[in-house]
Amino acid sequence: MTRGGAKSDMSSTRIRRLLKPAAHHVSFAAGRLTWSMRMTPALLLAGAQRCGTTSMYRALAQHPAIAKPVLRKGIHFFDVAYTEDLKWYLSHFPLRATARHAAPRGIDPITFESSPYYLFHPLASSRIAESLPGVKILVLVRDPVERAYSAHAHEQARGYEDETFERALELEEERLQGEEERLLSDPDYESRAHRHQAYLRRGRYAEQLQRMSDCVGRDRVHVVDSQLFFTEPEKVFASVLAFLDLPPVGTIQFERHNARSRAPMTAALRHRLESHFTPYDEQLISWLGATPIWRR
Repeated sequence: MTRGGAKSDMSSTRIRRLLKPAAHHVSFAAGRLTWSMRMTPALLLAGAQRCGTTSMYRALAQHPAIAKPVLRKGIHFFDVAYTEDLKWYLSHFPLRATARHAAPRGIDPITFESSPYYLFHPLASSRIAESLPGVKILVLVRDPVERAYSAHAHEQARGYEDETFERALELEEERLQGEEERLLSDPDYESRAHRHQAYLRRGRYAEQLQRMSDCVGRDRVHVVDSQLFFTEPEKVFASVLAFLDLPPVGTIQFERHNARSRAPMTAALRHRLESHFTPYDEQLISWLGATPIWRR
């Protein structure tokens, strides 16, 4: 490529980046005006963080009867944007008429979003139950040791973590001290530590699943072992469609997204963390119907 061509490509990229916020503003403004004509989500991909939610989101969005949000995959209304109203939330979803036109004949389309903090936020479950009665919840889980290590690398890359992984684990209890209580007592409060530095606590999946099911109903929560999703995607995706009462339509391309390379964890640290998570992993058996793959 010529130098002039490279410069032109860079200019085009910069222009697109500058125009994107303006386009989002226009689209969102239109959504606010037409919120009553828009779809209400029938599914929330609620977590867990760093467990393959983006890969599942991309797979779901390929189904012709599943319409994705208009602007972004995660709206975060029920965790950090609850100061907005339901009209604001619904403005992010497709128009009902547009979704019906795109869906295969005879199939009622649904829409969804993916906000992995919903599962962990102490108020999100009750808010979801109140605002979206009947909504279904999809949760992915993975080896909590790997999840914690992956989350640390993710938060470092995003600028939310300055400590090494081992030091961050040592600091976790101190960082999270009183944060859940503050979130429960002040609906407007946002906690950096709770959202971005809960490496161990977020891996206690069964506690979070129980809270969610207590609010929305056990039959409306479907849990997927993400390792199984990546090794047997067709089988797992079929179970998700059955949960959603949707038939398999078209061809779905399964890909892995947002994986980050990391240095190997020391054997001693891995053993210590595996021991820490043993009782929490055992509580997952009733949710998965089998021992988690990482414990076999």
